[in-house]
Amino acid sequence: MKGDLKKTCVFGQLPKFEDGDLILFQSNAILRHLGRKHGAYGKCDKEASLIDMMADGVEDLRLKYIKLIYQEYETGKEAYIKDLPNHLCKFEAVLSKNKSGFLVGDSISFADYNLFDLLLNHKVLCPTCLDTFPALKSFVDVLSARPKIKAFLDSDDYKKLPINGNGKQ
Repeated sequence: MKGDLKKTCVFGQLPKFEDGDLILFQSNAILRHLGRKHGAYGKCDKEASLIDMMADGVEDLRLKYIKLIYQEYETGKEAYIKDLPNHLCKFEAVLSKNKSGFLVGDSISFADYNLFDLLLNHKVLCPTCLDTFPALKSFVDVLSARPKIKAFLDSDDYKKLPINGNGKQ
């Protein structure tokens, strides 16, 4: 948040992502770009649209989480955790219906990675939050066991990273 980097950002904020001569700002634009580039955006337009829908659902929950962490942590944590099942049940229902273990289709998408990341944060906030959601718990376990993800999660670099910029979790 300091220095001249913000001045170079289109919207005055990070993240900034460079892929060759393509420079992107905005987290979701970056996610969608990476999804397209790496085959994690569905196998057809219908799947891509459903992935967009799921990614937007994840983003809705992420915005609530961010509001809690940065604006209402002291006064709203208990209520947030109490209401969390009302949000998680939507993702549980989708994962329960799709026997592949992914949100859409039969292969992983950027929306899966996005949900996984947010669920990891929620497990720190409330370690028992997935206990009544077997599909979500399995989803996190399966993604956590993917070799490259497992190596990253086990790394000292990951363990040293703060979850949120203000130290609240």
